[in-house]
Amino acid sequence: MSDSQAIGKPAERQAGKIGFFERYLSVWVALCIVAGIVLGKLLPGAVHEVSGLEVAHVNIPVGILIWVMIIPMLLRIDFASLGKVRNQLKGIGVTLAINWAVKPFTMAFLAWLFIRHAFAAMLPADQLDSYVAGLILLAAAPCTAMVFVWSQLTKGDPYFTLSQVALNDLIMVFAFAPIVGLLLGISNITVPWDTLLTSVVLYIVIPVIIAQILRKMLLANGELSFQRALAKIGPFSIAALLLTLVLLFAFQGEQIIAQPIVIVLLAVPILIQVIINSSLAYLANRKLGVSHDVAAPSCLIGASNFFELAVATAISLFGLKSGAALATVVGVLIEVPVMLAVVKVVNASRRWYQRAS
Repeated sequence: MSDSQAIGKPAERQAGKIGFFERYLSVWVALCIVAGIVLGKLLPGAVHEVSGLEVAHVNIPVGILIWVMIIPMLLRIDFASLGKVRNQLKGIGVTLAINWAVKPFTMAFLAWLFIRHAFAAMLPADQLDSYVAGLILLAAAPCTAMVFVWSQLTKGDPYFTLSQVALNDLIMVFAFAPIVGLLLGISNITVPWDTLLTSVVLYIVIPVIIAQILRKMLLANGELSFQRALAKIGPFSIAALLLTLVLLFAFQGEQIIAQPIVIVLLAVPILIQVIINSSLAYLANRKLGVSHDVAAPSCLIGASNFFELAVATAISLFGLKSGAALATVVGVLIEVPVMLAVVKVVNASRRWYQRAS
């Protein structure tokens, strides 16, 4: 696509194929695990000093990294796109139902089933509540940035994807804290409401405002200039995520070395959740006669998570050394291979799906 052809197209159309860093995100996360554990062993004093740099229970280095991680992703969101999906309301309705009425509650049940019962004997007893909390945080935040890549790979409708993500971000400002608070309460986990609300302001409200201001400033120089800026800024987001994970694993190293099976066990409810929610969204859209280019991104948005926000909130609520933080990182570790598998299924079933209409 030439520069002139790119002008005016949604961000997703210009995403092309999945980027190098995104494609091998699971590899980078694995390397961060090793780097963090080694760092914690070699420089325990320095790691401890970094963990002590806090203001109001917010670790300053991690807070900065999280902003660098989240803001470039939110730059892609155009809230004006919400008016372009009048003919796609069925797909919007299905995705909203999965994201807000099904996925968080399904994960809370799966966490209770596997963490508190099936796997309880194989996990540290003092971290069970924390693991459950981390899984709930992971499911309560619908995916933002990576959805554009998944949708592109399924030839999804770019305006639907952009509008759905924008709507989810808007809802997240108001619904994330109440849903997390409700599910933590149901799970008999003490809800630190002051810290939770602070996290929503720090990691949703303020980044959304900053991103929209920066978006307006960058677009003032034209759409092409804006897309070039996104391309330059994007790697900083991945780099900030990886640095955050290095710090997290520097603290988690002892526990992981003692019980490496923890990561595998935490991955089980996450995988099952993806299968359940992607299938529900895909089949519901087919039943309602929604076109495949809307059903595909609807299914992917319904299944994936805004793991950057989940990691940030888990660290704020429970700390870098918590099982909650580790549980959200497992979501990062398996996100790419799992979602690529969903993409493959969606693409392979296109003809079957379209026979319904």
